[in-house]
Amino acid sequence: MTTPPASSGSPRQAAGFTTIELLVAVAIAGVLASIAYPSFRDQVAKSRRADAIVALTVAQLAQERWRANQAVYGDLADIGVADVSSAGHYALQVVTNTASSYQILATARGVQRRDAACRNLRLGVAGANFEYASGPDATVANPAAINRRCWSL
Repeated sequence: MTTPPASSGSPRQAAGFTTIELLVAVAIAGVLASIAYPSFRDQVAKSRRADAIVALTVAQLAQERWRANQAVYGDLADIGVADVSSAGHYALQVVTNTASSYQILATARGVQRRDAACRNLRLGVAGANFEYASGPDATVANPAAINRRCWSL
């Protein structure tokens, strides 16, 4: 039988990670996570806003189909559109509907309500003019820069 060769270093050479090294690694991971998580959460909220924009676009097309055969624009039930977006992140309602204009409001539901600045999105059509508005409440009174951010995907 042969004996293994004697090691030339100290006996702690192959001991693995120390507690301090492990704590440093966990601290670094925690700092990186605290930086990345808010950005991730904002991207998720932005992708869920696409649900509202799609629902508003579907409602807009349905309104135009309805108006082609009727004297006034219709309610959601008239135009055959559900009052909740397809993924369920927004509730829809027709705020106004006349012979020449309508406004449809999408209001965030559930966890999407955390998207404070863009919680409400409103699509308005008056004749050939479109209005895209957003805001933290039903007044949808965001400044232009925030409004563009809420509507851009």
